[in-house]
Amino acid sequence: MTTTPAARLADALGRFNAAHPWDHNAHYHPWLARQLPRRFGAALDVGCGSGDLVRLLARRAREVHGVDADAGILARARGLTPASAPVTYTVADASRALPAGPYDVITCVAVLHHLPLAETLTRLRDRLAPGGALVVVGCARASGLPDHALGLVSVPLNLLVGWVKNRGRPASRRPTSMTALTREPRETYAEISRTARRLLPGARLRRRLFWRYTLVWRAPAA
Repeated sequence: MTTTPAARLADALGRFNAAHPWDHNAHYHPWLARQLPRRFGAALDVGCGSGDLVRLLARRAREVHGVDADAGILARARGLTPASAPVTYTVADASRALPAGPYDVITCVAVLHHLPLAETLTRLRDRLAPGGALVVVGCARASGLPDHALGLVSVPLNLLVGWVKNRGRPASRRPTSMTALTREPRETYAEISRTARRLLPGARLRRRLFWRYTLVWRAPAA
């Protein structure tokens, strides 16, 4: 069967990306850290995967609780985390239950699209301490000109970053963080934005490169 030029290009891009993988979520960890105080008390990372962000938060927090529904990836997170770190990992389905808290910081990276949107945002909101921060890096279904324009810009940048991070050589394996379960997002950015602004008055949302958006909300002070 004859393939079209577009299909051949897509296949070539897929092969290149597979040979030069890099973690789009970890790319936003430095940005996420800048949204937080230099020191804080308790933190919760929802859908923590291999624990990269948990270990980053532990440099500033009194204690960090990482939860994930995948017991296998949590086992790898525990193996990568120093025993002296103030970290606890728990297997939990965030769509049904989360630790009670309250938390000064809650983070949620590339996880919200796995969960019922409104119910999860409500649960996260209710577990924040007064004045606490909720920081989300999420994935949305592309819809409309802004999404597709950012997606087109991201394609060549994705190739460039993959090439640089892998020093121009094919990777022997993917980063551990990229072995977590994935799924395609259901909601569009517009749908997520409407729901978030209704449940989290004053929330700041922004479309980002590399098929991501960000959300920052601070709970009212007591």
